[in-house]
Amino acid sequence: MLKKVDHSFKIPKALPRHLREQLALCHEYPQDVLFVDIETTGLSHYYDEITIIGWSLGGRASTVVKGASADDFRRDAARAKVMVTFNGIRFDQRFILQELKGIELPKHHIDLMYLCRRVGLKGGQKAIERELKLSFRDGLGDVDGFAAVLLWHEYLRGDVAALERLIHYNRADVGAMGAIFDSVLQLFAVERDLFQASTKFVEWAAPANWLMLPEVSPAASHLTAAPHFDELLSDTPAGNATIVGIDLTGSEAKGSGWSLLQGSDAECRLVFTDADLIAQTLAAKPDLVSIDSPLSLPFGRTIVEDSDPGRDEYGIMRRCERELKRRGVNVYPCLLPSMQKLTARGIRLANTLRQLGVPVIESYPGAAQDIMRIPRKGAGIEWLKLGLGRFGIRGSYLEENVSHDELDAITSALVGSFHLANLTEALGDSDEAPLIIPDLNAKPGPFTVGISGPIASGKTSFARELEARGFTYVRFSQVLDDLLRERGLELTRENRQKLGKEINSSGKQRWLAEQTLNRVEGSNRIVIDGLRFGEDHAFFSEHFGGRFKHIYIQTDDGLRRSRYSERDGNDGFDEVSSSDVESGVALLKPLAHETFSNDGGRDALSKRVAAIVQEIEERGCQSQSS
Repeated sequence: MLKKVDHSFKIPKALPRHLREQLALCHEYPQDVLFVDIETTGLSHYYDEITIIGWSLGGRASTVVKGASADDFRRDAARAKVMVTFNGIRFDQRFILQELKGIELPKHHIDLMYLCRRVGLKGGQKAIERELKLSFRDGLGDVDGFAAVLLWHEYLRGDVAALERLIHYNRADVGAMGAIFDSVLQLFAVERDLFQASTKFVEWAAPANWLMLPEVSPAASHLTAAPHFDELLSDTPAGNATIVGIDLTGSEAKGSGWSLLQGSDAECRLVFTDADLIAQTLAAKPDLVSIDSPLSLPFGRTIVEDSDPGRDEYGIMRRCERELKRRGVNVYPCLLPSMQKLTARGIRLANTLRQLGVPVIESYPGAAQDIMRIPRKGAGIEWLKLGLGRFGIRGSYLEENVSHDELDAITSALVGSFHLANLTEALGDSDEAPLIIPDLNAKPGPFTVGISGPIASGKTSFARELEARGFTYVRFSQVLDDLLRERGLELTRENRQKLGKEINSSGKQRWLAEQTLNRVEGSNRIVIDGLRFGEDHAFFSEHFGGRFKHIYIQTDDGLRRSRYSERDGNDGFDEVSSSDVESGVALLKPLAHETFSNDGGRDALSKRVAAIVQEIEERGCQSQSS
């Protein structure tokens, strides 16, 4: 089985002491060398899981399939003196220790990937097998690691033969390790005093029974079960929400996937220009827009181009992307040259929508595909259709010829559903806008009520009533007052309005909203007094998902004038009402989840506040479209 090896590679003059000791152990106790390889649902130790563990020890090849007892592997691992893997230090070992709690792995671990590099053999295991002209994969065709993931999903959907093929593939991986090990040892030209007798490790990695596969049965019900929209989301604000999902491309010349998700009913299409994306999105009147594209720059960067003076200091990758990398997810840095146009387009689109009061999140659809128990992007349209359909997403897309981009847009919209249900995690920190990832174990954040409305409509009275019922009170003007004090300016309405206009005009409205929120960090219930711009609504909707309720307070103009006069004197109502800051408040009314007419006196206000508190306690906040 082992072919003649080309000895033209560079041979190391000396081996490290620890490696010599490990090789000596392998030679002295070949029956105690554990060759092991795993198959997984993907490459991320954070999101993926082991499907198969295959190993050879003491002249016997074994396999354990997910859902079955791993006791045999635990015993063999504890008995072995040396473990041999390929890329096992970074991959296999980490998964095994994570999933098989308390397992005792051999003290000595030889990773063939690094051993091969010592003799000039580089690349993955299959590439090295081809270079060494090894033959262990008869009948497997072009099955690779990605195909192995699909085989597992095919097995979960009833194809038992797919599991047999997966086990065969795994056995080939294990067996070929022995032949690679033998080849590398020949290239090392190990001294005679270390290897006095000839040991062929291929005979231990691929023993006589290595092609005798175990009997397999259909997948157990707990392996095939997957969550459903009705189970997870129908009784949450997402159940009746209107969400737009966009799988954005970097150029208007190439269509972006666009989806409208209303509850669990989806439609999708390709949309090309920014103008059309904005127009169709606004026409849908969404509660939330979810975009699969970078929507922010790395902290410290000011422009997407490499000419940015902060390019060398701050780099091209955001903290959310670094976190995904840490979790084993392959993600492109947002300012990689090939990503710069996409990032710039995403930021422009999000800013335009937010200024109009439309909440926008940056979504990561890959985690949603994990929840639906389907392979991630790249598996093909049919897999994604199957997963969306089985999750309970209805629509004509199931029968129509739609593109992968359109299906990704539906998946992106679905991330928005999880966000409104408060089943998401926000990756990032206060210096960078978050990336939203579905997380079924997410802990709900605080309930937050935002109050808007024209001057003297009773906003503060409404907010203070909520404060009396256990809400932590905060208002935008508290942040403005701090800034005025820093500038040595008097705390007057006029100065507050001027500063508020300055902040909004300079593009820092979201910063102001964030600073306001920071004042009540850690509170379980929050009421925010004084929303004045569409961006305020967008920011808090994005931040709190379905646990944000925006209430617009309206009052008869004559009654407002009277209240203003009683509070501030007879002069100034018309001037204040027509100021730039106040003139835009009416635009918040169609954005609000509820409009309350505060014309009935204090008792009516208190009654409505009590009802809102009860609604929050019983059902949580409702979406705008409910």
